[in-house]
Order: sequence, then structure tokens, then C-alpha cells
Amino acid sequence: MTEAVSKPLVPAAPPASSAYRYYVLGVLYFAYALNFLDRNVLNILVEPIKAELGVSDTAMGLLSGFAFVIFYSALGIPIARWSDRSDRRSILALGLAVWSGFTALSGLAQTYWHLALARVGVGIGESAGAPPSHALISDYFEKDRRPRAMAIFQSSIYLGVFLGYLLGGWISQYWGWRAAFLAAGVPGLLLAVLVRLSVREPERGAADHAGIDTSRQSLREAARFMLGQRSFVLLVLGLGLVAFTNFAFAVWSPAFLRRIYRMQQSEIGSYLGPIKGVIGMAGTIIGGLAVERLRGHGDRWLLALPAAVTALAAPALAVFVLAPERYSALAALGVATLLVSFHLGPCLAIAQALVKLRMRSLAASLALLSVNLLGLGLGPLAVGALSDALAAGFGEASIRLALLAGTVGCLLGAACLWAAAGPVDRDLQRCDAP
Repeated sequence: MTEAVSKPLVPAAPPASSAYRYYVLGVLYFAYALNFLDRNVLNILVEPIKAELGVSDTAMGLLSGFAFVIFYSALGIPIARWSDRSDRRSILALGLAVWSGFTALSGLAQTYWHLALARVGVGIGESAGAPPSHALISDYFEKDRRPRAMAIFQSSIYLGVFLGYLLGGWISQYWGWRAAFLAAGVPGLLLAVLVRLSVREPERGAADHAGIDTSRQSLREAARFMLGQRSFVLLVLGLGLVAFTNFAFAVWSPAFLRRIYRMQQSEIGSYLGPIKGVIGMAGTIIGGLAVERLRGHGDRWLLALPAAVTALAAPALAVFVLAPERYSALAALGVATLLVSFHLGPCLAIAQALVKLRMRSLAASLALLSVNLLGLGLGPLAVGALSDALAAGFGEASIRLALLAGTVGCLLGAACLWAAAGPVDRDLQRCDAP
């Protein structure tokens, strides 16, 4: 393992204009929206794929979770280290082209295993999505503006979910689930070219007004530093636990609405698209703006307020699952979506501040590793397996009980975020120390 190369801080280049910074943010926004469109279009397609390929809820949980997550997780840290040392916009453009291409190829699958291999390809490409984007945003926006910028960026998740549910629902109903995959994948191939040609690579630390830290730490040194940041460790765990609930409901809500309330594919997409998309975007942006206004009361509010709001999402999700009819269920889901999306911008912004400059892509990768292993990997699988286990005794109502059990992740995650707020001031000071 190579030792750290210590170099003095060098003066940062003049900051980019405000218009160009927000242009870059916009390009990154749409790239990440396509990340979640390609990832989540599968959710609305669970029932038609299951019917055609003849597989179980557990198999679909694996397809929507671990088939994607295994390679995403395995490559996330190496790609993040590459991003911390190389041209981040080129890495992002390459990843965008790969995940979009494999999404389109999903539409050509003839068997469950063909589809699983395509989802592996999507996971490989998407491992190069968020880490370089987070690091680029941190070098385009100064610390005080970073929660807002990160909240805007993270709100693109819900645009992707909105498009996945809405387009996936309508396209699959009239042209089949394969056409939905093709429609989701092609736009990303074009956007990859725009990312590479129009986004400039900023100097590291350019937005921190303290010069650029040109020192490099080995992976062992970076890991040792991050493990010493108690607030960072608790934050990463909390993000994963909240994601357990979030992804479980994202994957299984369409099947729940179809089985319990007998809703059609296009009908499910028409409701879930605006609820998960528009309300989710609003909650994420509100979260970023709210903690930015509270910044003068201390950095701990970047974690404490999201923790309190996230805890309230669990009872709202329980109401969604237990509601006697569809409209009260959908209203409760809207409230839950607003609450559970609140934490994303503030938490991921503080994650960037809790590490040194050349650890930022790695920090984003570790946060997303937790989100994807505990959330996308384990959440849908656990709920799907529990639904299968309860089916003999409860029939189609087993999905209701399985989702109700899934709300525990939201409560545990909120507790971790609250605990992380305590040592955050001390840990931020460690980042400024030489």
C-alpha cells in the first residue's frame, strides 16, 4: 500500500460563474435522474415480468435488489478511488453510457437469467454515477451552499422514480415490459456525450476558499480516518437503514396496490409517479433549504432535523399499508414520501464535509454502498421473502404484513442519524486539522 503523498495547499483557480455552476448541476441532475429511471423502471414491471417468466416474489426481490447491488457494491470503492485521482466527468460519462446501454438490453431478455445479467450490467455502470457527481458538486459549490445544491441534485432521484413509474406503467400496458426498458435506456446514451463534452473538471477544493489540497492518502489511511469519524460512521449506517424501508416500499408498492386494491398498471403508474416523483422532489428540496436556514444554530442541525422528520415517516407508511381503501392509502403514501425524502440533501452534504478533499468520492461511495446493500439489496429481498413465507396463511394479504414489518428500518435509521448529530462538530474540526 502506498504511503500518503503530502504536498502543500496551492491556490484554487477562480470559481466558475454562477450560471455555469448551475448548468453543471442541471446536467448532473438529469444524469442522476436517468440513473434512477433505469434502476426503478423494473419496479412497475414486477407483476408482468413475474407472470411471463413464472418466478416468485423472492426471485423478483433478488432481481430488483442483489442482482444490481452485488456488482455496484464490488466496483463502487475502486471507482470512487479512481474518481478521487482522475477526471471525474469522464468517469461519469462512461458509467452513464454503460448503465443506459444495459437498461436497453434488458428489453431483449428472454429468460429470468438474461434479465438478471442485464441488471448486473446496470449495477456496474451505476457504480460510476453518484460518487464523481457528489465530488464535482462539492468543488462547484461552497460549504454554505452545498446542502441546497446537494438537495437539488438528490431530488433528481424522484424525477427518475416519477418517470419510471409513469412511463413504465403506460408503456408496459400498451407495448409490453420490454418496450419500457428500451425507452428508459436510450436517452442516457445521448446524455453521456453531453456530460463528457460540456462539463469542465474543476480543481479540487476550488469552492472551499482554502486552496487545493494536493495530498493523497492511501486507501488504508482514508479508511482509518473515516472510521475515526463517529458521526460519519453513524450517518452511513443511518442512510442504509432508512433506505431499507425506502427501497422495500419503492419495489413492492406497485404490487401491493395491484394485489390489495386491484389497480391496473397504467393506473398505478399515474398515481405513484406524481406521489413518489413530485412529492419526493419537494421533500428533498425542502430538506436542503430548511437545514440551510438553521445552519447558524450549529452543524448538528444538518443531522438532527432530518432524523426527527425521518422518524415521522414510519407511522405514515404504516397508515398506507393498513388503509381500508386506495385513496386514503395513497394520501398516506404522499405524506410518507415527503417526510422520508427530507434527509437526503443535508445528510449527503455533511458526508462530504466530514472527510478530507481527496476522500470525497470515496465518502459518497461508502454512503451509497450502505444505501444499496441495506436498502436496495436487502430491503426488497426481505419483504419479498417474508411475503412468500406468509402467503400460505394470509394469501395476497401477505404483502401487507411484509411491508408493515419493513417500516422498522426507517425508525432505526432515524435513531442513527440522531446519534450522529452529537459528535459532528468535533469530527468537522478533525477534517480541518493537518
